[in-house]
Amino acid sequence: MKNKKRIKRAIALLIIVAIGAFVWSKWDRWFHNPPEAPYAVSAEPQRLLLTFGDEDGVHSRNVSWMADTVVRQSSLELVDLTDGDSTSVVADGETFRSRSGIAAYYVARLRGLAENHRYRYRVCTDGRYSPWHEFATHEAGSDKAAFLFVGDVQDTIAGVANQLLRRAIAKNPEVEFLVSGGDHVERPIDAYWAEGFRGLDSIAQAMPVLTITGNHDYLKYLIRKLERRFTLTHSYFLDSKIDDNHVYDVRYGGDLEIFALDSNRELPFLLKQAEWLEERLEESTAKWKVVLMHHPIHSVKRKSNNAMQRFAFEDLLLEYGVDLVLQGHEHAYARVTNGGATPVYTISHCSPKNYRITNDAEFEKVGLGSRYYQKVSINADTMTVTAYDANSGELYDSLRVVKQPQGAPKMEDFGNRFKTVIVRE
Repeated sequence: MKNKKRIKRAIALLIIVAIGAFVWSKWDRWFHNPPEAPYAVSAEPQRLLLTFGDEDGVHSRNVSWMADTVVRQSSLELVDLTDGDSTSVVADGETFRSRSGIAAYYVARLRGLAENHRYRYRVCTDGRYSPWHEFATHEAGSDKAAFLFVGDVQDTIAGVANQLLRRAIAKNPEVEFLVSGGDHVERPIDAYWAEGFRGLDSIAQAMPVLTITGNHDYLKYLIRKLERRFTLTHSYFLDSKIDDNHVYDVRYGGDLEIFALDSNRELPFLLKQAEWLEERLEESTAKWKVVLMHHPIHSVKRKSNNAMQRFAFEDLLLEYGVDLVLQGHEHAYARVTNGGATPVYTISHCSPKNYRITNDAEFEKVGLGSRYYQKVSINADTMTVTAYDANSGELYDSLRVVKQPQGAPKMEDFGNRFKTVIVRE
């Protein structure tokens, strides 16, 4: 009897030691937050970001920026270059104290913009002005639209993201906004925020940038924490988040609607987001529905990955006719369809870090070892998704989805590897 007790105790001790060793090996990955160096904030307006507002993507814009360490009188001057009108918009301000510094953040909400107009603007804080910038609005009823998508950027300090993004936009001048799939910034540290804005320099001020949360945007604790400065910078979340869920949707033009999720959260939060997504999808009259999330529904690394996200969202994507799901996180390129039908699931990244692919059997196209970006173009009944190697600029993959009057959409895969036509009646 005593021997049996000793054996049981020894086994229990071994289990405890094994669990402790496992947790210890994962401690930094799960809970370590790199320190943030102290920083000072200039009184000059900086880090301007143009994005969408709380109305549709044609008639509203938000502009956010940072200046000084206390809230001061701030505004945005707006000139309509199409008809010559000008106005001043008062900005809301809020201070945020991070782990090593304090800054004041501002947002000016532009509403009632005219469709198909060109605008010039600059921001002012306490008598200090930014340079002038310009943007254009879309034609409200147009059945055409085009945007760029990049997955994780996470550029290192003095990286090349700006060079790659500007080259991509120059190659695709018809794109009207930029979508980022999370982890655009390496960590919630001021130096990386500065690098993120260097990567977006001249882009974030001229076209709307729509960014979702990635796991690198969170501070690591038992329950992850998203800093307020993320919300203040990506200011559409100020008006759209549900409880502590950063979700957002925007209708762009006549036919496109984008639904943004925060897939980094724990299961109760994901289920709350699923309720929100179902409600929005059910109400949507858009011809083309695109869902944006950080964690892939179908992992290219391991089939068992992201089970909570799959449990919360996959059935809704199928039930409500989502056409395209844009994802990041896994630092590779991959594309798979739902058994030859929509949704089309894509994973992309534009980061200097590459992860190993271990589960590529089900994917119709995969890529590793480079950076990628995608252009999504809509023209009436056709959506075209093209993926490019960001380093070389060469076409890497392409897919066209054609809506049919009856039956499921017809998908034509005309990439440089798969040359098939898939039709589901």
